[in-house]
Amino acid sequence: MKMTERISALAALGKAIHDLTEEEKEMLHQKAASCNNWFTKDSIELALQGIELFLDKNKLEKWVAPYRLEPEEPKKVGVVMAGNIPLVGFHDFLSVLLSGHQLHMKFSAQDPYLPDYLSQKLIAIAPEFTSYIVKADLLKGMDAIIATGSDNSSRYFEYYFSGLPHIIRKNRTSCAVLTGLETTENLTALGKDIFQYYGLGCRNVSKLYVPQNFDFNPLFECLQSYQKVISNHKYNNNYDYNKSIYLVNKEDHLDTGFLLLRETQEMVSPISVVYYEYYKDRDDLEKKLTDQKDKIQCVIGNHKENSGFVAFGNSQMPGLQDYADNIDTLKFLEDFSSKK
Repeated sequence: MKMTERISALAALGKAIHDLTEEEKEMLHQKAASCNNWFTKDSIELALQGIELFLDKNKLEKWVAPYRLEPEEPKKVGVVMAGNIPLVGFHDFLSVLLSGHQLHMKFSAQDPYLPDYLSQKLIAIAPEFTSYIVKADLLKGMDAIIATGSDNSSRYFEYYFSGLPHIIRKNRTSCAVLTGLETTENLTALGKDIFQYYGLGCRNVSKLYVPQNFDFNPLFECLQSYQKVISNHKYNNNYDYNKSIYLVNKEDHLDTGFLLLRETQEMVSPISVVYYEYYKDRDDLEKKLTDQKDKIQCVIGNHKENSGFVAFGNSQMPGLQDYADNIDTLKFLEDFSSKK
């Protein structure tokens, strides 16, 4: 398939996602939730909306334009997909198919149905993709690997795939920078960054950087509209467990009734908890962010003051060029393709 054909088929997949009926969405939810109770109907719909935005013909054409992605002979690229949030591996799925290589997908046990559903939907649109999309239990005989997992699994991936060109991703999380000058709209939007997908994604905010003497009350008032998260029994169990630990250990913490906040220099908080840390001034803040750069996926804040920040409320709506771990997947596939 030529690039123009691949893009047209993927754009058609975007339209098919847009045209899903309520019955089809309910079916997707039922099957996906049978493997992962965190996958609510709202979470799946949010993921599909993000993918639909990806699959815009003009956006795809602009995205791939700087790269040479027409390999003389397609090679086998294995993709180990994560399953922490619905369809989290779709960007890799998209990148490999656009590169013209053969995609070998190893699904997460927590999300085996949704990526398979979309791949079959794509094959129905363009049967030529049949030979480019392979479901794999074992990734043997691959020419390159893209794998996403925990810090522990990444060590296994690094060892097992050390002889192949590879991208190995580890645990990351996201943080937000507050100044005390945020509007009600800013703080309310921050709730999306914290609570969408129940905080399970690497782009979810698990850490706040706040100035000394920061007043948390306006933030707590704005977050009240998200208190429905506590009605999810898995989230509620996490909240009850973490609260009991803090109480038994007599650890200082703040409690909104559905979210716990604790002061610490740590980055990755458990579900239902957001960590916070004070900074003295801009230089101190920049040092703290630099020290944690290998753990940070993205920084949320006032993007008008810092172009490197993601605007409040937009952490879970990345663009095509917002690469996980800041590793350019298309560049990797381009360089891999050019090697003899």
